Amino acid sequence: MSELVTGEAVALELRPARLPSRALAVLLDLVAAMAVYVAVTIALVVSTASLDEAAQTALSIATFVLVLVGGPIAVETLSHGRSLGKMACGLRVVRDDGGPIRFRHALVRGLIGVVELLMTFGIVACIASFVSARGRRLGDVFAGTLVVRERIPVTRTGFVPPPPPWLAGRFSGLDLSAVPDGLWLAVRQYLTRMQQLDPQVGWSMAERLASDLAERTGAPVPQDVPPAAYLAAVVQERQAREARRAFGNDVAQATASASAYVAAPAPAPAPATNGPVGTGEAPAAGDAQAASSTPAASAPPVRAPKVSGGERRSAESPAASAGERPGTGFVPPA
Repeated sequence: MSELVTGEAVALELRPARLPSRALAVLLDLVAAMAVYVAVTIALVVSTASLDEAAQTALSIATFVLVLVGGPIAVETLSHGRSLGKMACGLRVVRDDGGPIRFRHALVRGLIGVVELLMTFGIVACIASFVSARGRRLGDVFAGTLVVRERIPVTRTGFVPPPPPWLAGRFSGLDLSAVPDGLWLAVRQYLTRMQQLDPQVGWSMAERLASDLAERTGAPVPQDVPPAAYLAAVVQERQAREARRAFGNDVAQATASASAYVAAPAPAPAPATNGPVGTGEAPAAGDAQAASSTPAASAPPVRAPKVSGGERRSAESPAASAGERPGTGFVPPA
């Protein structure tokens, strides 16, 4: 990956084309140009058979210059750096600042290409491409251009699991301004691939990334939070801040509430304690007075209705068991 800086001081990451793809593109261009040159030469020989030898020689030289030199220049100028071979290989000629080339760039590349491609059979161009860090030949160096790849393989982006609900908003006071983009990328890549890693390796990577992140933020990692859950919570906090900056607080809060609603289990409805079980009827006034006058010790125990396992777990508070917390599908490595 090559970083180019535009005139507006914007860094562009472009992937320069390497020698094999460039050689294939040049070969296709030469085959097309030679086919056109042979067809034009045959037509000129047939049509100018009555001319003298000097005129035929002049026409042959003019045909060579126009087809093999002027043709590639015109094609690259009109197509903004995409010849027939480059279109087939997914390449394009751009300026050093990433912009489209103009006639002067194509002219310099075409004139120098006659020497390093046609007269030396591409030997000079191959040597220059090997020596150059970005694979540029002499025509690119003098013209200030670069051949880049337009078609880049698309990689599937993994899903970043959300943190547990009990960590929502816990890291809202962290200062994330000192965290570099490289560390954010490493954390995101770990979260998307942690289920594919060996548990011991994944745990050590999570601890190392969590320590690096804590060092950048200036706040230590809480002892009761696993490293993978800490990383997921901090990443979610960063995404929430970016959403607030881009769309405002209302949209960000609505998004966070929706995600928390999807992640958290639904609470079970509270049963009626004073009325008949399962009817939902309110107690009468006399019954209420009698219940209030009767001591609590003498009151008969009220049998709770039977509930399913999922409702019982949702009705329990997180403090009921120290080791249990509501799950969200976030499974850090063991």
